[in-house]
Amino acid sequence: MTATSKPAFSGEEIAAEGLKPEEYEEIVRRLGRHPNKAELGMFGVMWSEHCCYKNSRPLLKQFPTTGDRILVGPGENAGVVDLGDGFQLAFKIESHNHPSAVEPFQGAATGVGGILRDIFTMGARPIALLNSLRFGSLEDAKTQRLFQGVVAGISHYGNCVGVPTVGGEVYFDSAYSGNPLVNVMALGLMETAEIVKSGASGLGNPVLYVGSTTGRDGMGGASFASAELSDESIDNRPAVQVGDPFLEKSLIEACLEAFKTGAVVAAQDMGAAGITCSTSEMAAKGGVGIELDLDKIPVRETGMVPYEYLLSESQERMLFVAHKGREQELIDIFQRWGLQAVVAGTVIAEPIVRIFFQGEVAAEIPAEALAENTPLYHRELLTEPPEYARQAWEWTADSLPDCTTAGIELQGGLQSWNDILLTLLDTPTIASKNWVYRQYDHQVQNNTVILPGGADAAVIRLRPLEQIPNRSTEPSRTPQELQATRSVPQESLKSKMVGLSISTYFDCAQHKSLDGTVAEVQNLKSGVAATVDCNPRYVYLDPYEGAKAVVAEAARNLSCVGAEPLAVTDNLNFGSPEKPIGYWQLAEACRGLAEGCRELATPVTGGNVSLYNETLDSEGIPQPIYPTPVVGMVGLIPDITKICGQGWQASGDVIYLLGLPLASKISLGASEYLATIHSTVAGKPPRVDFDLERRVQKVCREGIRNGWVRSAHDSAEGGVAIAIAECCIAGNLGAEINLEIAPTQLNQGSCSTWGDPIALGISPWEKTALPRLDEVLFGEGGARILVSVASAQQEIWESYLQEHLGQEWQKLGTVANFETDLGVFTTDNQALIKVSIKDINDRYSHAIARRLAIPTTTAKEVRS
Repeated sequence: MTATSKPAFSGEEIAAEGLKPEEYEEIVRRLGRHPNKAELGMFGVMWSEHCCYKNSRPLLKQFPTTGDRILVGPGENAGVVDLGDGFQLAFKIESHNHPSAVEPFQGAATGVGGILRDIFTMGARPIALLNSLRFGSLEDAKTQRLFQGVVAGISHYGNCVGVPTVGGEVYFDSAYSGNPLVNVMALGLMETAEIVKSGASGLGNPVLYVGSTTGRDGMGGASFASAELSDESIDNRPAVQVGDPFLEKSLIEACLEAFKTGAVVAAQDMGAAGITCSTSEMAAKGGVGIELDLDKIPVRETGMVPYEYLLSESQERMLFVAHKGREQELIDIFQRWGLQAVVAGTVIAEPIVRIFFQGEVAAEIPAEALAENTPLYHRELLTEPPEYARQAWEWTADSLPDCTTAGIELQGGLQSWNDILLTLLDTPTIASKNWVYRQYDHQVQNNTVILPGGADAAVIRLRPLEQIPNRSTEPSRTPQELQATRSVPQESLKSKMVGLSISTYFDCAQHKSLDGTVAEVQNLKSGVAATVDCNPRYVYLDPYEGAKAVVAEAARNLSCVGAEPLAVTDNLNFGSPEKPIGYWQLAEACRGLAEGCRELATPVTGGNVSLYNETLDSEGIPQPIYPTPVVGMVGLIPDITKICGQGWQASGDVIYLLGLPLASKISLGASEYLATIHSTVAGKPPRVDFDLERRVQKVCREGIRNGWVRSAHDSAEGGVAIAIAECCIAGNLGAEINLEIAPTQLNQGSCSTWGDPIALGISPWEKTALPRLDEVLFGEGGARILVSVASAQQEIWESYLQEHLGQEWQKLGTVANFETDLGVFTTDNQALIKVSIKDINDRYSHAIARRLAIPTTTAKEVRS
């Protein structure tokens, strides 16, 4: 029997593979016949949104993808940037949303394993992990189960494989109740002489299957990830893969060793769609074909048929193309590491994927039909924003109760600003994520410079991958002799203890460059910073402006540790693109991301698209998540001795606000304050002023590098008041803040404790143009960064601010000792906020743990 003798399929069978009737017709047209079962499955997974981006690809073309430091852009397993000094960084982000919703532990764990394979497939050694997570309300029992399972899965795989999880973000909102998001980002330092690509080449070259065995786990995972979740999704547990981090660790070492031999022509991870994806993508990218014999594939289960071999997503597997005659050299390496390695196929001239099973052709499809020339949908964009957005934009702060220096009336009672601050600090989205990151090994490999929770971005030192010479065994080579032969600054030759403090740096070392030569690394104090960011509420209310804000915040977070933003990897998590609103959100967000990346000179090197993040309720009505375009951004730190965290450093330091001053009118639209305190999701998110962003971020970076700035923290969710509190908590120090806003500069409604607005000479129309107290304290936006500076540097710092920021900065107050507490005062010394550091730390640090320890409800949540 050959591949041409199978009959047609019913509509139900076609739909079960995730294919539309018109797509099946196109398959028949291309093949000139009906496909068999195995071929239908191959088309089903490769033409899924998860694999071919048929709805998003036209939108992704607008992203900037080139730059001076970009070595590898979109299209490969991971992007690669040049960090200088002989270092190249591979990085990428991917999602594992649907599997984590069904089986949170394995879904999250295998998400970690998959992104690591994308990194070391390029020839890079993984050095760090970050994750971006979204869940429903933490008061809900189901959410707690998902949350705890996902965190456990991430910690299990990352800790066992020996790669530190150094940072991330976690949001909680009822929009994610049925569909959590699990996005994982990985970074790796190139360790091979050449960047390993995935395009097959060399007719007659052998194709090697390496790694673990193949089973039935993960069957059709790509198609599963391209459909809405429903009450029956629990039946799709077989579509969730099962990972083995210890085997992956062996795979990392074996692959990197194999790549260094020069015997590997191309390599591809077997991720989504397994053997089908790896064979077709390698063949299509190389313009060749691949023949593969399934009888050669090592299996863990008996009785498997071609359909199961080809769609299995068993983990820790790779496909190599080797130079002919050197295959045994590679097989020996993998067997030494206790892994499978067999020659399973051959590169052929005819550009097809031909699969054999039991001596017969089991599938035969043009490679490009599976991997390149896939369906593409250009959908019609709404001519105006949808009704939900237009209604939300009509909201104004006039609908809120008047506020005074004493607080604000809520539900018949007065809530003081102390109460509001403590409530926001107790909100899981804002609160400390220490319950999460304390489960992660964030110090393995000994390169984590700032521990999680200590700064706005993770910082990893760039340690040379070759062995560092031990000068104690080379007594004849003095520091002066080393200095004469190596162009390394004299001070870098001083003996220093290697540790985790930010003052750590190295002696000179050797590093293998991409051309294979051993070069002296010139900068032994350089580091890389990384962050993942997205405020989904912003994007929900205005996808274009919200997406721009995502890019701006990511760059701001990097600048807060002194890093120069370099490049971006993105994870686009959205609902169904087949619905007008869903496609409008996706298209507008892509437009905003593209503009933000161009404005901040951070090209996109690749990423992931995860659509159909919707949950079918009991009535079959899809409930989409908030549109969530997560941005992973990396930045370069020239000297890791010149960075800073977010915590105050010493009592007496002067506190400054960079960006828009507090007297500026900033809306509460889309803010955490509005959502948490007033149960309202409305308004427009802050508009990004890229010129101001660039100037503020540059000033912050230069202040850090010149040693003026001792701490830096951006004002994000919860506004300036929350940012100040977080700096107090991180530094375990208090602060005395003077808002420097006169009564005539505030809109306090008709019940001002300062007196009647008319009596103060404020006209009604002037009043509406003035900021409210809650806007001053909790408003978001304005490209704002809080910094602290030693009093001895105050004069030179303020002179620098005046020169580069003009009036777009403000002195706020001073850092105080722990006992002084956090105080926020008006110009006439009225206390708006006066709370102890102990109280704010308790609310902030234990919010998540407290919720996990109390009885919860399983009642169905409705988004506000």
